[in-house]
Amino acid sequence: MRTLNVSISDIEYNKFGLKEEKLTFTDFIDLVSKELTRQNLSRCLELADKYSISKMTIDEITNEVKAVRRNAKNRN
Repeated sequence: MRTLNVSISDIEYNKFGLKEEKLTFTDFIDLVSKELTRQNLSRCLELADKYSISKMTIDEITNEVKAVRRNAKNRN
């Protein structure tokens, strides 16, 4: 087995809620994956607010998706 040393700031250490100095690679990947997912979700919510998607009903969203699909088929 190999050992890989990664340096992070105290802010990142606290942000990830780390409790120990040593992690398995699987645990490290899991932490990073969760943080990236959280950031992506946050960005999606920002965009939904920016483009007023968050105010749409599910029926309005469904109709928009159908219209885009219909237009895509007509372009081919």
